[in-house]
Amino acid sequence: MSSEPGNQLWQVAVNAPLNQVLTYEGSSDLLVGQSVIVPLGKRKVDGVIVGIQPPEKSEKESKFKIKSILETHPERPLIDEKKLSWLSWIANYYCYPLGQIMQLSFPPLKKKGRGSRKKSIIQENLSATPDSWLPLTEEQQKVFGDIQASKGFSTHLLFGVTGSGKTEVYLKLLQETLNSGKTGLVLVPEISLTPQLIQRFAQRFGDQAAVIHSQLTEREKTDQWWSVVDGRKQILIGARSALFCPIPNLGMIVLDEEHEPSFKQDEKLKYHARDAAVMLAHKLDCPIVLGSATPSLESWENAQKGRYQLHTMSRRVADRAMPEISIVDLKEKKEEDAEKKKKNDLPFWLSPKLFEALKENLANEKQAALFLNRRGIAQTLTCPACGDTRECPNCAISLTLHGHNHLVCHYCDYHETKQDICSACGDGQPEPLGLGTERVEEDLQKLFPEACIARADRDEIQSREQLEELIERMESGEIDFLIGTQMIAKGLDFPKLHLVGLVLADVGFHLPDFRAGERIFQLITQVSGRAGRHVKPGEAPGQVIVQTYNPDHPILQLALQGDFSAFAEYELSFRQGLGYPPCGRMALFRIQAPEQKLAQDAASTVKLISEKLQAKFSKYQELKILGPAEAPMFKLRNQYRFQMIIKGPSPWELVQFCQHISENTDKLPKKSRVIIDVDPMNVL
Repeated sequence: MSSEPGNQLWQVAVNAPLNQVLTYEGSSDLLVGQSVIVPLGKRKVDGVIVGIQPPEKSEKESKFKIKSILETHPERPLIDEKKLSWLSWIANYYCYPLGQIMQLSFPPLKKKGRGSRKKSIIQENLSATPDSWLPLTEEQQKVFGDIQASKGFSTHLLFGVTGSGKTEVYLKLLQETLNSGKTGLVLVPEISLTPQLIQRFAQRFGDQAAVIHSQLTEREKTDQWWSVVDGRKQILIGARSALFCPIPNLGMIVLDEEHEPSFKQDEKLKYHARDAAVMLAHKLDCPIVLGSATPSLESWENAQKGRYQLHTMSRRVADRAMPEISIVDLKEKKEEDAEKKKKNDLPFWLSPKLFEALKENLANEKQAALFLNRRGIAQTLTCPACGDTRECPNCAISLTLHGHNHLVCHYCDYHETKQDICSACGDGQPEPLGLGTERVEEDLQKLFPEACIARADRDEIQSREQLEELIERMESGEIDFLIGTQMIAKGLDFPKLHLVGLVLADVGFHLPDFRAGERIFQLITQVSGRAGRHVKPGEAPGQVIVQTYNPDHPILQLALQGDFSAFAEYELSFRQGLGYPPCGRMALFRIQAPEQKLAQDAASTVKLISEKLQAKFSKYQELKILGPAEAPMFKLRNQYRFQMIIKGPSPWELVQFCQHISENTDKLPKKSRVIIDVDPMNVL
């Protein structure tokens, strides 16, 4: 079918789960990158024009009736050619429909609307008056100068110990970017988007910065989005989704805490913001800075091989001392320690050494933080008579005890009330097993009734306002002891925080995940880095006490020494032999269905398709296919889950293999599906 005079055939990526673009007829005045509304079946959907239909393809499709573009989106800005190319790369690499990815480039609401009358602490901070600049240290100045000297696209890994002043380098680089007439993008983990961070930027840039995070209303997000797109603000600070905002004239990208697993999205489009940001910088020919005190091994390996430029800051600002770290062996049953525990009536999880340190810290009017990456009173309830453990009926995962009688599943939010008699045997009385932050808080309140104690976990802190209030109380010195999960491990800077205790460092060591060791090292280092950040020369350094049942574990010992290079060498030697990232590339196929037999049949089908692909294409011969096997979390939210791991030396052969699998999902049994995760961060 030929187009009407003055019309053109256009390729449109529509907002639907389709792996190909569709052809529509429309005015020849339309532009590539323009947002449109098109018919799809009996409904209207959004789409973006991604190209002109090639003549040879038009002839092939001439037997089909080509529908017309209905209208354009007058508000939505044009997506330029470079950003379109980047979005296409994401669609290809992560095996996700391009049209659905395109929608991430637009705000949730129309431009005009009533803004929120209530100002959050973050919005108030953004209206602050710009402050004077701090002089850079010698290390900071060298890093700043070296990065500034690089022109065009370059990836910089800023490896700086906690408290070395990485943020100050970011601020200076961004100021130079603005001075050159360009704009900047700063990505941080959602958990690090605190008033402390925003205030730092507001003090330097006044109202030139916009902020986008998950706790804003849709109207607030829309207003912040437009303030950058319209050019009223020159810096956008946000969590991973801010990467999709079509910022005009982008001249620099900064991604802080680049090692953070939360930069990888687990739902729907399973992209990694760090890797996507590096590719965006490449497309835009601008520099990108990745910062961390504990870099991901992927970034570290890229730096070692010269793909990234490595910049190191090994000292804290003003030569403040690094904290002293000591390990307490929880297995030791010394008579002296036993006597002390009995005398002070200490709970099972608290060593005399940590107890004495907490007591001394409180007497000196300094703050302490206790870290435990487990919520609740106990991990589970177990019957001593029959050994039954209460599990979630939807997830086949043990329920966590909260508040002594409330059992909760942390995956699907199933709730039930604790029963006095075991429902399995009708005889035993279920008892708590394990430890959580709620139990730690209760025990500390008994030991230190005069102390002000606060808890920071997802049960206690459920909104940004609550987090902001907690930070204010810590900064004012009101709180004596802060107990928390990884929520308190990153990005927070409290002047009076002197002592950090890791209640049980072993949590996570034995997870069936090849990244478990890396995460433990990062967590211990990051948590330890909160202690003594503001001690003056001559003052006692901050103190970190690590309680563990495995004091001789190599990763703990390396964390104790603060030797990241040695840790990286140790961990990479283990991964090299097994071909795990970054020594090889990996993809995860998760096959799930509401019935176990369906899921198993679907997994067998995916395996069969995989074997046929390997037999047909020689380029797939080097790929290793592991599984299918039951996922470690076999049943989750009433879905039975099997998984296959695909490993290979080259990323694009792996991605092409995944695309082939994606194109054959119509062969799976009904009600089952395969979810493809390229470069997975979580294999549970």
